[in-house]
Amino acid sequence: MTTAPVRVLLVDDQPLVRAGLRVLIADHGDLEIVGEAGTGDEAVRLAAGLRPDVVVMDIRMPGTNGIDATALITGAGGPADTRVLVLTTFDDDEYVYGALRAGASGFLVKDTDLDDILTAIRVVAAGDALIAPSVTRRLIEEFAARPATGPASGGAPAIPLPGITEREREVLVLVGRGLSNAEIAAELFITPATVKAHVSRLLAKLPARDRIQLVIRAYDHGLVRPR
Repeated sequence: MTTAPVRVLLVDDQPLVRAGLRVLIADHGDLEIVGEAGTGDEAVRLAAGLRPDVVVMDIRMPGTNGIDATALITGAGGPADTRVLVLTTFDDDEYVYGALRAGASGFLVKDTDLDDILTAIRVVAAGDALIAPSVTRRLIEEFAARPATGPASGGAPAIPLPGITEREREVLVLVGRGLSNAEIAAELFITPATVKAHVSRLLAKLPARDRIQLVIRAYDHGLVRPR
């Protein structure tokens, strides 16, 4: 059975960058470039018309920037199954946080190995999330540095999570702390398969596109205390 290639939209205001990615992707039959855009506005328009599986998105562009374009593509009015992988020169914390807040499923810097960029496109297309190792720890630390709002911190009560069971809440807290499924299973004395099922239900209930978005939800709802 032949699997359809991952349909990719390239978005970058530098033609040379797009050309390099085009050549890289062309050598791999499981990936297909369906369009290119040089501005955020054009990216939003093409994403709506072409409905790609993955948009490889730059951040700094004329007019609508990559973060705002990501929010429009992944928002309620955008194509439902399109996911965004941010690929930028800048790994500034505000860019990372802003891109993930906007709904991006991945964040890489442009000095990432070419093979890792291809892997990231496939990972994001499969419904998972990926952040460059160089920024993952900073991302968690940035969330942790925010003032806590939950009862554990002595602050205001956590924002309620209607429909979430106590076990799901426990899993969400540990996801927010950056634990893997195996680590969560060991912490709660359950199987990794059970953790995976809880995570899947959390993704559907909150709703969240991927694990990264669950981390954001955990901090937003005051479930994770600062370190």
